[in-house]
Amino acid sequence: MIDYKDKKVFVTGAAGFIGSHLVEELVKSGAQVRALAHYNSFSSIGNLQYLSKDILGQIEIVFGDVTDAFLMEKFTKDCHVVFHLAALIGIPYSYIAPATYVSTNINGTLNMLEACRKNQCEKLLVTSTSETYGTALYAPIDEKHPLQGQSPYSATKIGADKIAESYFLSFGLPVCIFRPFNTYGPRQSMRAVIPTILSQLLDANCDEIKLGSLSPVRDMLFVKDTARGFMLAGLSEKSNGEVISVGTGIGYTIGDIVELAKKVTGIQKPVIEQNTRIRPENSEVLKLICDYSKAETLLGWTPTTSLESGLEQLRDFIMENSANYNASKYYV
Repeated sequence: MIDYKDKKVFVTGAAGFIGSHLVEELVKSGAQVRALAHYNSFSSIGNLQYLSKDILGQIEIVFGDVTDAFLMEKFTKDCHVVFHLAALIGIPYSYIAPATYVSTNINGTLNMLEACRKNQCEKLLVTSTSETYGTALYAPIDEKHPLQGQSPYSATKIGADKIAESYFLSFGLPVCIFRPFNTYGPRQSMRAVIPTILSQLLDANCDEIKLGSLSPVRDMLFVKDTARGFMLAGLSEKSNGEVISVGTGIGYTIGDIVELAKKVTGIQKPVIEQNTRIRPENSEVLKLICDYSKAETLLGWTPTTSLESGLEQLRDFIMENSANYNASKYYV
């Protein structure tokens, strides 16, 4: 059990996929949680809606935007640990709206760094991504691997990481750059490849599975393992000023994942590769496999959930929430 008792924490991106799981686990660990949901006219709390009433009742939910520096300074006041997960993450959208990614991912991170510096927070976790590594120059990938901005999205995350690094070196801010590999699990939207595969398999109105390239290799990390890594890094002084990657150390092609998804659902459908779903040639990241030895050494973290077990849990979630995973209607 990771003990956050008497810790006041602030989570940006709390209504998102990983953020909602992190918030849930933090409450279970005894933390006093302030959770930031992106302001919207519907007062939607996103994936936080899936939390039990008991856990939801213990969370202070606030609305706002990380691009508002004054608001972030207000929300981080009196907080011990800040988990900064808010970001624009869709790679395809970054090709057509790169300025929006710069505003949210770079300027938003700068606002969080400055807010935590002014409020003297004990720790700030800045969320990175394995996409910053680009196509592997060697595998498995450790934290010393060169960074390659192969999409506007990854370029903005590299920028955010480097600004975070500068705040540690320039001001001594206790910041950790936490870099999960491809995270999946319950609550993830069809924007991501695994929910896309499973939702099309489970939707009786889909006669086939439409995907982009089947050859890229990915290290798929279950969301509960990702959340546990965040929490361990948030309490560890050893993570100050460090970049820490988490993953399983096992690579699967997208085609491999399709076959395993067919196994856990017991459903067979043909797979169609569509050119419109394939990234530009020099932008596609072909291979990402994590070397998580640094996380193991500094944090005592190791992955615990196999891909097959994780797929089974996501399968069950999609079946229980089928209205939100209507692939024939929503998948574009």
